[in-house]
Amino acid sequence: MGAIEWGRRIKAYRKLKGYTQIQFAQKLGISVSIVGEIERGNRMPANELIHLITDVLDISIEELRPED
Repeated sequence: MGAIEWGRRIKAYRKLKGYTQIQFAQKLGISVSIVGEIERGNRMPANELIHLITDVLDISIEELRPED
């Protein structure tokens, strides 16, 4: 699955949960620029970060995972 699909879904869920990129980055303990790169599809989040993202957003990996 491509980084673009992951990024789109992460961005959509972040907005749905009411986080700005700054707030989201702070919760994840990463920089805002990394959040932006992930959301634009320029960077694929590592598995560890995906788990952290699902914890912060209070969703399952299955909900976040792009459809094949």
